[in-house]
Amino acid sequence: MATGTPEPTAPTTFPLPKPLQYPASTPPTLITQGAEGRLYKTTYLVPSLPCALKYRLPKPYRHPLLDQRLTRHRIISEARILVKCRREGIAVPAVYAIDEKSGCLSVEWIEGDPVRAALNTYLLQNLEADASVDAHVKDLMRRVGRAVGRLHQIGVVHGDLTTSNMMLREEKAAEATGKGILDGEIVLIDFGLASQSFQDEDRAVDLYVLERAFGSTHPRAEVLFDELLEGYKETFKQANVSIKKLEEVRLRGRKRSMIG
Repeated sequence: MATGTPEPTAPTTFPLPKPLQYPASTPPTLITQGAEGRLYKTTYLVPSLPCALKYRLPKPYRHPLLDQRLTRHRIISEARILVKCRREGIAVPAVYAIDEKSGCLSVEWIEGDPVRAALNTYLLQNLEADASVDAHVKDLMRRVGRAVGRLHQIGVVHGDLTTSNMMLREEKAAEATGKGILDGEIVLIDFGLASQSFQDEDRAVDLYVLERAFGSTHPRAEVLFDELLEGYKETFKQANVSIKKLEEVRLRGRKRSMIG
């Protein structure tokens, strides 16, 4: 689930949840840090079981009691949504442990590359190819669309849909079977901003965020966003309603860009 360059020397002085206090656990290694918290790689209970540890940093500008309540709510909400997704057969990390008091959530470590890195590498390796007709890129877009469709079908909106928050899970013996860099199961990660909603507006905003992300990080593949929406239709029964609402969200976004 690596989304950045590991920093082994980064500080790890924070209250570890009890499952990570066992002697068999591996000391956490900082992978990346965002506005809401840090992501570490460690192990769960035994050294052979890697896990991702999300730690929500205390916010000194907030009242301590309010900060504690918000952290508790967000950690529990993320864990519940992940459990719901797993129960419905959606590819997301399994929840291992939660310590809402210390702001820690331990989940399954997904081996593989973020879709963002894999797609950019592929496009860089194929500079002469036309991404709009590339079969491998089109297939990836369809698979991403199907993954988002499954999520919306069960009433969950991600809140931060980007190709950085999607992993291509490594398949065993991938090299031996001739699998390419864009192959692998799409696994959605980082549900820190996710919520449960059946509102078409919320689903459309989810799609709009993803579309904007494609435009800024994969400009050569942006023309294939309609291919993604075709995959979305395959797994979400009310896709046409959400896509129609997406047009309204796009219009509002363009107006904001013109006004500044």
